[in-house]
Amino acid sequence: MVKDLMVLLLWVSLSLPMGKAIWLNLPGSGTKCVSEEIQNNVVVLADYTVVSDDRPHEIPAISAKVTSPFGNTVHHTENVTHGQFAFTANEAGNYLACFWIVGPNKEAGASVNLDWRIGIAARDWDSVARKEKIEGVELELRKLEGAVGAIHENLLYLKSREAEMREVSETTNTRVAWLSIMSLGVCICVSVLQLWHLKHYFQKKKLI
Repeated sequence: MVKDLMVLLLWVSLSLPMGKAIWLNLPGSGTKCVSEEIQNNVVVLADYTVVSDDRPHEIPAISAKVTSPFGNTVHHTENVTHGQFAFTANEAGNYLACFWIVGPNKEAGASVNLDWRIGIAARDWDSVARKEKIEGVELELRKLEGAVGAIHENLLYLKSREAEMREVSETTNTRVAWLSIMSLGVCICVSVLQLWHLKHYFQKKKLI
């Protein structure tokens, strides 16, 4: 029983999109962005910190902006060396986080360490354990319950996306079929008109 539970915990941990740390090398001029596809009603939590190996005492300031799939701004800050953003996704799709250097130290460039956590990975389990006074196996089971719920929601999301893509594909196939029929009809009509014109021309010239 314990072995099966451990195997299930391992499978769930491998199946879920957990938090990930990303290093972004920002150029002196321009913007560096990273995107993530996020479902609706999913909690997102991210921390970012500017790191400069060449000039550790002159860390350049950056600006950060996070936009939703429909272009709505969910986070925007300027002239910072570190920051955090947290939001609940109200729109399903690709969320875009962009960073760029501001201030006088642009030429040196900089790196940004972005710790991006989504869904179950963004939940503060220490606070949950203190609030509900749970620990040990009970806490792990609570994490497992949350992970299973996240997997279920992800499967429902993938199912809805598959249905949307299938509908788009069927609609496209229908339109292509009608376009092919119309194109064939136009070609036949043009061919008939050409034959009629040639026959009329030859008769007028008394060639036939």
